[in-house]
Amino acid sequence: MKHGAFAILPLALGAAVYGFAFGLLAAQVGFPWWGIGLMSASVHAGSSQIVAVEQFATTQAVIGAALAGAALNLRYIGIVASLSEVLAGLSLRAKLLAIHITGDENWALTMAERAKSPDIGAQFLLGSGFVMISVWTASTTAGAVVGAVLPDLERFGLGFAFTAAFIAMARGLWRGQSQMLPWIVAAVATVAVVSLGLPKAYAIVAGTVCGLVVLATRRRTERVDA
Repeated sequence: MKHGAFAILPLALGAAVYGFAFGLLAAQVGFPWWGIGLMSASVHAGSSQIVAVEQFATTQAVIGAALAGAALNLRYIGIVASLSEVLAGLSLRAKLLAIHITGDENWALTMAERAKSPDIGAQFLLGSGFVMISVWTASTTAGAVVGAVLPDLERFGLGFAFTAAFIAMARGLWRGQSQMLPWIVAAVATVAVVSLGLPKAYAIVAGTVCGLVVLATRRRTERVDA
């Protein structure tokens, strides 16, 4: 576990900056510091937390906020599936704990290190995961505490941190022009739903589902042709 804990530190520092900014802005829209801390510890998914907080702050729609956050986390279905060998041999309780503390950063690091050395396994994932969830919870809570006593931060342009974060995440998920069609379909579906005046949360869900359907159909066609 120590190996994973130390290896993830550079990524954890970056997440701390991002988490602090999220905590600041969440406090600005009225979320209490303890609520942000509880959300970070129980949800532990930065992108979905951002969307959920934004949606709830603008519409007060709990279901819409939850749907938007869940749509962004659909990628974790694939992430968890890819960990089947890593988690083999653990008890059900340990597997559930490992899944909960797994995020984009420690999953990617674990898989990269495992490609170099097959000895890297669950202990590395758990060690890096514990560090990430601890840093994320602490940084978002600290940001919320500070944000509650500071003046309006939107006028300094800090709100763009959310947009910048999503741009960075989208760039990281891009795998080349071969996957352009699902991206285009998802974008068109999202814009279409927003244009109809429906809540943005539903637009996110619609875009995600449409993109996944196109991707699944394309992969099925490629397997048949092969």
